[in-house]
Amino acid sequence: MLDNETKAQLNQYLELLESDITFSASLAENEDSQKVREFLTEIAEMSPRITVEETVLNRTPSFEINQAGAEKSGVAFAGLPMGHEFTSFILALLQVSGRAPKVDETILNQVKTINEPLAFETYVSLTCHNCPDVVQALNIFAIVNPKISHTMIEGGMFQQEVDAKEVMAVPTVFLNGEEFGSGRMTIEQLAEKLAGPMKPEAFADKEVFDVLVVGGGPAGASAAIYAARKGIKIGMVVETFGGQVLETLGIENVIGTPYVEGPQLMRQVEEHVNQYGVDVMKGQRAKAIRKSDWVEVDLENGAQLKAKTAILATGARWRAINVPGEKEFKNKGIAYCPHCDGPLFKGKEVVVIGGGNSGIEAAIDLAGLSKHIYVLEFLPELKADKVLQDKLAELPNVTVITNAATKEITGSTHVEALTYVDRLTNQEHTLNVEGVFILIGLMPNTEWLQDSVALSERGEILVDKQGATNVEGIFAAGDCTDSAYKQIIISMGSGATAALGAFDYSIRNSFPEQ
Repeated sequence: MLDNETKAQLNQYLELLESDITFSASLAENEDSQKVREFLTEIAEMSPRITVEETVLNRTPSFEINQAGAEKSGVAFAGLPMGHEFTSFILALLQVSGRAPKVDETILNQVKTINEPLAFETYVSLTCHNCPDVVQALNIFAIVNPKISHTMIEGGMFQQEVDAKEVMAVPTVFLNGEEFGSGRMTIEQLAEKLAGPMKPEAFADKEVFDVLVVGGGPAGASAAIYAARKGIKIGMVVETFGGQVLETLGIENVIGTPYVEGPQLMRQVEEHVNQYGVDVMKGQRAKAIRKSDWVEVDLENGAQLKAKTAILATGARWRAINVPGEKEFKNKGIAYCPHCDGPLFKGKEVVVIGGGNSGIEAAIDLAGLSKHIYVLEFLPELKADKVLQDKLAELPNVTVITNAATKEITGSTHVEALTYVDRLTNQEHTLNVEGVFILIGLMPNTEWLQDSVALSERGEILVDKQGATNVEGIFAAGDCTDSAYKQIIISMGSGATAALGAFDYSIRNSFPEQ
């Protein structure tokens, strides 16, 4: 089941086990159980520290990872943890064996204070690159708190459960049998949802930063690295490190890197940032910024941070179409990530709204899974690159509809139909579909800045060639600005520009004593 290269890498990890491990497996004689049995047996044969025992669990096939002779860890996998979840499996092995997770101690202490039984179940697809973050976080919660348990459920092997619970987005998390959340969630967000936000007192001892970066995408990370290399004190306010790039699977236009997946790229970027000792404050949102003696940034949790200069790199998010049914059916048929949620629409008819690169790439990906794809484009022609349009034209199960204005999305408990208006004839048409993927461009995350810095009509922060805004000491970079093009490499470059601009500003100006 595992190729030689994977086995060689796995062997290195198995040598790091700190105690003996038992796979407690619930298996039958069907094909799915045979796959899980083969997987567990193959891994157990690679290390004398691992044994397999059969037992009865809530699901078959499934297995728990436990320390031999110890209490249950609370970590279980239902189905095969392959694809993107293979890393989740390896980390669970190491952490159950006693290896400490690389997580902020503050978060672990938050989770350890929970004193009520919490049984989590996370439905995933093996192609979902957002699912591992949730699975790995909840596994850690189970390991550090005996009152918490977590089971990863591979939707492909438990399709009846997926259908019965109307799971139409991954990851979808259930807590004690009730839906808890869906979509990408960081360990900081999960901890806050369970134990409450970090108290403002936790930020009371923060000194004045030389540069405070707000945002953790390519622009913010680049700004932090360039500023830190000047030997000055850098802070980052980050809701989710990685930003919009985490939603991108294949990236082929970062110069010098022919191909990389978005989550992998941003993990590497985060490691780079950490090498410079940047004070990264994760799971935090800024709600206001102003210039007095210092640049002052208020956080949503009530804390206030001060800096000589600030760089706004809040990025952007997918633009909404603002039609009836869009909010009501989010994660109930309406989706934004074909790589994550595509497998849930296998054999179904779906709509992709948007004829740009993102929309056409989504349609191409979905065509291999779904029964039929309808691409709706508001303009008279598609806007995607010709190479993508040519590839789309070769697919037999794709219909392109131009001059289409989406009117509404309807259904009962999930999406059942989409109605659009032909802009040439003004006639209404209804498509009976079960999924709608919306990919029509980006909106800057600048609503909280309306009265703080100058914005364009599109809500983008106006900056000069040094990345400076109209407010002294406040700079900006990336997709939240009025840059002509929104690309990863351009965001990284603008982050570097803003950092150098902020450093030059600091040299030219004097500041009050701290």
